[in-house]
Order: sequence, then C-alpha cells, then structure tokens
Amino acid sequence: MLYYLLYNVLGNHVSAFRIFGFTSTRILAAAITALLLSFIIGPWFIERLKSRQIGETIRTDGPATHKKKAGTPTMGGSLILFCLTLSTLLWCDLTNQFVWLALTVTVGFGAIGFVDDYQKVAKKNKAGISGKLRLALEFLIAGAAMAYLYHSDLMPADIRLRLQLPFGDFYSSDIVLPAWAYTSFGAFVVVGTANAVNLTDGLDGLAIGPSIMNAGTFLILAYIAGAGATLIQNGQPVNIARYLHVAHIDGVEELAVFAGALFAAGIGFLWYNTYPAQVFMGDVGSLGLGGAIGMLAVLTKNEFVLLIVGGLFVFEALSVIIQTSVFKWTKKVGADGKVSGKRVFRMAPIHHHYELKGWEEPKIIVRFWLISLLLALLAIGTLKMR
Repeated sequence: MLYYLLYNVLGNHVSAFRIFGFTSTRILAAAITALLLSFIIGPWFIERLKSRQIGETIRTDGPATHKKKAGTPTMGGSLILFCLTLSTLLWCDLTNQFVWLALTVTVGFGAIGFVDDYQKVAKKNKAGISGKLRLALEFLIAGAAMAYLYHSDLMPADIRLRLQLPFGDFYSSDIVLPAWAYTSFGAFVVVGTANAVNLTDGLDGLAIGPSIMNAGTFLILAYIAGAGATLIQNGQPVNIARYLHVAHIDGVEELAVFAGALFAAGIGFLWYNTYPAQVFMGDVGSLGLGGAIGMLAVLTKNEFVLLIVGGLFVFEALSVIIQTSVFKWTKKVGADGKVSGKRVFRMAPIHHHYELKGWEEPKIIVRFWLISLLLALLAIGTLKMR
C-alpha cells in the first residue's frame, strides 16, 4: 500500500520517493515498521491476554520446573503475524504472487494454530484439536500452494521442478522431480518445518531465536536469487545468482521484504518472550513461523539448505521421532497393566532432556541459539562453496 503510494503515485511528482522502488529500501522499511508495531502494540496486547485469562496450560508429564509458568499469557504469536502481515501489505509489491503465496500459507497455518490454541485455552486441555485433523489441514493448504506454484508461470519450466544440493551448482543439478512428486515434496517441506518449529517451542525464547536467524538467512538468499545485478566474468556480464550457482528467479527478491518483516517481527516478540517470558507464542505463532520459513525455502529453491539453517528444528523433530519409535519398538505391557519401554532421551523434544539433566533454562536457550547462529552462517557460506 505505502509502496504503491510512495513509489507509483508520489514518485511521479517527487523524485526522492523513487527510492522506494529499491528492494533494499523496502526491506529496511518493512523491518522498522514490524519492529515499531511490536513495541507499540505489544504491552497492550499482553494486557488484553491477561484480562481475558488466556493463559498457558502446562503439560502434566513435563518437567516440574514448568509448573510455575502456568497461567502465562499464550497465543502471543498473533502479535507476530499481525506485525508481519501489516508490514508486508504496506511495503511489498502486492502484484507479486510470490509474496501472496508466502503470506497466505503463513496466515493459513497461523489460523490452524489459533484454533488449536483456542481449544486448549477454552477447554483447559493441552491436547487441542486432533493431530490428524491438524496435519490434514496443513497439507491441504501447503499442497494447494505447491499445486499453484507448479501450474502457474511463477517460475521458468527449467527451474520449477529442479532441486539443488547445498554445495552444488543449481544449473548442473540432475535432480528433477515429476510434478506430483515435487508437489508432495514441497508440501512436506512446509508442513515438516511448521511442526518442527512447533516442537522447538518449549522454553522461553527457544523457538523465536532460531526463527529470527532463519528469516535473516532467507532474506539474503531471496535477495540474491531475484536480484537483477550482474557481475563481469571472463569479460561477460553474469547475473549474480548464476555467478553464485543458485537459481535465478525473477520477482523472488520481493520475498526479501517479507523476510525482513518476519525478522523484525520476531525480534519484537523476543523482547517479551525472552526468559522469563511475559508471553508465549502458542501454536498460532510456531505454526505460522514454520509455514513462513518453509515457504521461503521452497520459493527460493533452497529446500535442502533449510536442513542446514533450520538444523536446530530438524534436531528437535528427530529427537521426538527417535524417542517415540524406540519406545514403540520396545513397548511391553506388565502384569499390572502398566506400559513400559526403552527411551533414548530422558524426555523429548531434546531441550527437555537437557532440563532433566540439570541444565538451567537460560543455558539451554543460549546454547541452542548459538548452534542456530553457526548453522545460519554455514548456510550462507554454501554460496561460496558451490
């Protein structure tokens, strides 16, 4: 909205406003807008949650130290999504379909999380809506987005179904999937990321920190993938994306503005979510964030790079898969009717394992943040290792 007004309308009369035609300017504007909105609305929003008694219900089988967190306002992810959405609508080129795809999936996943949170708060039931229904809705939204991506002309035919390994040349990759396989794969990436972020959201600030780092990384990757800038190589002009051996996709640089808003909205939320948290993001936040990160990976053709930059989320999800699989394989029912089985970790996800080992919550959070930062740097570093 502001982009159209400042650049397309006022820019025709005042040359200074033409600066908003640059993606880099709007990345900064979107980030500042999202951050200011978080700081301005945040205190009021948290007070509203308190007044409506929208508080967290603590797992009965969770660490004992979490009992003191009962009643802390939850569904704070609504603040992230509001700041992200408004900033995106203000500063992105709204004729860009990449932006609408990313925003639609983000809001759609956030809506699923909102309903799940509401069920937990209203019924004081930590289970929320059924897992099967939630997954079905997530795959429906992600699958629709992937189907549109394939059947539209958003990406060139030689790019649309091609996959790239993190340290390889995109244009030399022989990994090309059939349409049905890529649609399924892309949906799996988005849904898997959303649920991995959801599993990570178990300590104050644990999920939002890596989410910020993921947003910052994909900001860079999206800008490079869509940039029209060229370099001179062997006397010939070469697009910067091709020079770095990544997919060049016209228009995808607009997602850098979206990622900038996501980055800043995350920082704004972290202000209130840092230990000890004033508010929790809830499923509305974790599913929305995960959906956004997954879409950024798919739309910039960095599906496998996501395994690196989002490595912490992968690690958390794998810990749950390993724990439940081993327990099922070794499950026994005793004479007294009690079920027992072997466990690899003291508790899953993995951050609870370290809690039960005696690590203080802030130590776990900061160390996991550092791991995520190193993984983000490694993901960016793949640009020079191709």
